[in-house]
Amino acid sequence: MTDTLDRPANRLADRVAEPLPGWRRAAGADHLDLLEAHAIFVMREVAAECRAPVLLFSGGKDSAVLLHLAEKAFRPGRFPFPVLHVDTGHNFPEVVAFRDRRLEELGERLIVASVQDAIDRGRVPDPGRWGSRNRLQSVALLDAIGEHRFDACIGGARRDEDKARAKERVLSFRDDQGRWDPKRQRPELWQLYSGQLLPGEHLRAFPLSDWTELDVWQYVAREAIDLPPIYFAHSREVVERDGMLLAISPWVQPQPGEHVSERTVRFRTVGDATCTGAVASEAATLQQIIAETAASRISERGATRADDRFSESAMEDRKREGYF
Repeated sequence: MTDTLDRPANRLADRVAEPLPGWRRAAGADHLDLLEAHAIFVMREVAAECRAPVLLFSGGKDSAVLLHLAEKAFRPGRFPFPVLHVDTGHNFPEVVAFRDRRLEELGERLIVASVQDAIDRGRVPDPGRWGSRNRLQSVALLDAIGEHRFDACIGGARRDEDKARAKERVLSFRDDQGRWDPKRQRPELWQLYSGQLLPGEHLRAFPLSDWTELDVWQYVAREAIDLPPIYFAHSREVVERDGMLLAISPWVQPQPGEHVSERTVRFRTVGDATCTGAVASEAATLQQIIAETAASRISERGATRADDRFSESAMEDRKREGYF
């Protein structure tokens, strides 16, 4: 019998059938093949073991990769879960347009959890026209989980993004209030996972946990994954604030003493427009972005997210409130 190591690895089945990618490596498999195989394994296991999973989708690069992996995991059938977007109401229009187009192309069910609805119902205070709604996403997400009785949310968070996310497991358990306690997470030795839920609990699954920003961009290039155009260098009116370049929008206007300028920029991450900054960049192609990412020594969130840059515990505090 031919050993696994002697078989060619050019077929998709050879790349995704191995449940534990660190076990045995098929000849020719590179690190992206192994990351892909493990992510698909996690996604399939969550779909098989959980009663009502959902895939979280922000419209960003990581969630675009998740959609692509879900296609590889479950096509030609439909996804065994809907897709959920938590909409702050302050999203970049290019990202919302991309979201709607991709879900229409896939023919999958999209659920939108609206922060504006939560404000209108008095669930959260209105931060005003100029205030960030990023932190308010937790309430909208938890309301959607309760309304649809989801027991698992598949998200695109990666450990390299933030110190708090570096503590995250692949399967992250939340209590009946949606809260995350790093001290109560389960060990995942040798990529063995326990998905059993206690009454009231639900879990967040992160198939991209072991990926880096560079891995994501290399995979996007290899698989020709479609992304919103704001990830590529373009001309945009911005204002410099707190060391970041914020794009002028209905929710971001110059304050006294600030000046609007037109710059060539791109975004490394997407989120609420009031707290997501651009970076000055001429990288207009995937290969240029890969080279730029490889040279960077600052994570995308650390460089361009106001809600994370000025407090080391910001992400951990939000996760304790039910954030992604």
